[in-house]
Amino acid sequence: MQMLYNSDSFAVVMFDVPDSSVEGSENTLNRGGYEIVDKFARREIFIEGALAQSFKEGVEALIESEPSEEEIDEYLGRFSPLMQHPVILH
Repeated sequence: MQMLYNSDSFAVVMFDVPDSSVEGSENTLNRGGYEIVDKFARREIFIEGALAQSFKEGVEALIESEPSEEEIDEYLGRFSPLMQHPVILH
């Protein structure tokens, strides 16, 4: 588990579990994914597989342009409509 991004609006955590059954696939998430939390809406989503790979590629393209925090939050906001799980603190 690795915190990738944390702003006043969003947090992104990467869960990367290497899949020992697949060799030589450095650029894909074999298992694991990303948890994106919308702090204002108090909702989150966990994405994996093809959606996680697409998210990773989108973030990498965004990072190349040296985005501001607002631009990153805007990108993450695209996932807000998909967030159905409420954030619950233990």
